[in-house]
Amino acid sequence: MSGPLQRDVEAVGRIEAVPTILDVICRTTGMGFAAIARVTEDRWVACATLDHIGFGLRSGGELRVDTTICRDIHRSREPIVIDHVAEDAAYCGHPTPAMYGFQSYISVPIILRDGSFFGTLCAIDPRPARVNNTETIGMFRLFAALITTHLNAEAELGRAREELLQQRALSELREQFIAVLGHDLRNPVASVASGVRLLQRSVQDEAGRNILALMQSSIVRMGGLIDNLMDFARARLGGGLELEVSAERPLGPVLEHAVEELRAVHPGRAIEASIDIPGPVAVDQPRIAQLLSNLLGNALAHGTPGVPVRVGATARDGLFSLWVANGGAPIPQEARAGLFQPFFRGEGRPIAQGQGLGLGLYIVAEIARMHGGRMELASDETETRFTFLMPLPPAPRR
Repeated sequence: MSGPLQRDVEAVGRIEAVPTILDVICRTTGMGFAAIARVTEDRWVACATLDHIGFGLRSGGELRVDTTICRDIHRSREPIVIDHVAEDAAYCGHPTPAMYGFQSYISVPIILRDGSFFGTLCAIDPRPARVNNTETIGMFRLFAALITTHLNAEAELGRAREELLQQRALSELREQFIAVLGHDLRNPVASVASGVRLLQRSVQDEAGRNILALMQSSIVRMGGLIDNLMDFARARLGGGLELEVSAERPLGPVLEHAVEELRAVHPGRAIEASIDIPGPVAVDQPRIAQLLSNLLGNALAHGTPGVPVRVGATARDGLFSLWVANGGAPIPQEARAGLFQPFFRGEGRPIAQGQGLGLGLYIVAEIARMHGGRMELASDETETRFTFLMPLPPAPRR
């Protein structure tokens, strides 16, 4: 036996209550053989048995379904109960009791939640038994319902596992694709960047320089997109972003350089910066610069063009704070919960030119989390402000 029937037999075998159920049936009714059977139109397979009469049938054993009364139950979906075959008008001449040598018989259907017929819970004995009563039939129905509950749970768990494996496989494939894509894009972008730098040395006319400036801006933006793609793949593949924390160099100039890069890419936009970090801050400086660049890019994409984007950074009173604010319409309340999720743009928010893939804020949140900090959002009619807050270690005593 193999395939679905084998899996059904194994599923019943995993139900811990089955041996107790069969034992209680035999003790309560006085019958010597009890079983749970998987019954189809053409198969009768024992899933579990308790045999005190030497009937000789074990788990996995089969009977010809056309020689069993269970085939009638499969068709009618109603219990069949016989106290004494020899005195039963309907079954005294039936070939099945004579073939298998029993005088008492009870069998109730096991129906799954989806309405399909699984099999029967049954018992037989060569002696008559008083089983055709409300108490005994009720007990069998209760045990059949308990078995059904376990089988339904087993089936649902199996489907959940299969769906999880499929989703995991699709997720890994998608993330591997993104990682390969990001890696393969770096080489052509680097080649274009080298060509632009070479041309900048020889082009003298104003129109040519403007074109090269636009190309340089596109290269910077493309580099940011590739970085976000690679970081997304690293974060979702399980390893997480890598940090190299150091406080050897001052952080202020690193943040000011990140602001200058965005000013160069967006020469028509005003960016006001107030960076006040007198002492060392233990962070991964390139990652914090990336966090700031992503926040600035988001503010420039969604902020009102005529309103300056403002940047502030401080490190005092045991807290490092870095924030970016822009004017414009407030972020809808229903969109805020998903802002830091990958590929999220927000319901009803227009896709601005150069906005990117929707990974910027996700990478921001990951960088904040890896530093042991958090992101906060405040958005109203006046401004929208994203703030990165990170506790600072206490200063050493002197």
